[in-house]
Amino acid sequence: MSKNSENTISPLYLILSCFFITSLLISNINAGKMASFFGITLPAAVVLFPLTYIFGDVLTEVYGFKKARLTIWIGLFANLFMVLIFTLTLALPYPDFWVNQEAYKTVLGMTPRLVLASLVAYFAGEFLNSVVLSRLKVRTKGRMLWVRTIGSTIVGEGIDTVLFITIAFVGTMPFGVLKNIMLAQYLWKVAYEILVTPLTYLLVNWLKKKEQMDVFDHDVKYNPFSLDWRRDHE
Repeated sequence: MSKNSENTISPLYLILSCFFITSLLISNINAGKMASFFGITLPAAVVLFPLTYIFGDVLTEVYGFKKARLTIWIGLFANLFMVLIFTLTLALPYPDFWVNQEAYKTVLGMTPRLVLASLVAYFAGEFLNSVVLSRLKVRTKGRMLWVRTIGSTIVGEGIDTVLFITIAFVGTMPFGVLKNIMLAQYLWKVAYEILVTPLTYLLVNWLKKKEQMDVFDHDVKYNPFSLDWRRDHE
């Protein structure tokens, strides 16, 4: 396909990145709500958060690792900004008649430990997801998209789940309970990816056709700390 637009930011890339970042921020807000699925208790964020990995798959598959990396970094900065604004908002003095401070704090207040767990897990998981998909695309020569999306999710979501649950909750509950929560979340996220694979195929194929782009990351350096999104080779 044409590579003319690899060094530009397209409207479709921006839209997809916005959905990625919005899903991330909403997930971090509703993560405090517990929900029961078939007798298994999970954070309500499991309904939306797996979409960030699906959007990450699509970004890497269509636009390549560098542009996916840019979106991941923007998501990280957006999350930090959200936490900062929530912290400042909660610290503002309030009038005597305001009786909802504690309720507001319960929903939007995030402890430093949870913030650390969220950021570390997100950073490691999303980047591994993108790297694995990128390398598998080169190895499979663009065939078998389902192998790339599911394989990258198995790695990325695995690291994400282990890091988040460990950093956020180790020492606060028995190890057996911690392990069960970790396993349940991980299996849910992988199953989520598998179930939406047909929709991922539709979105990827549509984007490649509209963008006239299908990037293969040959000779790309997988440095997660670079913000350069431009293609450095043809």
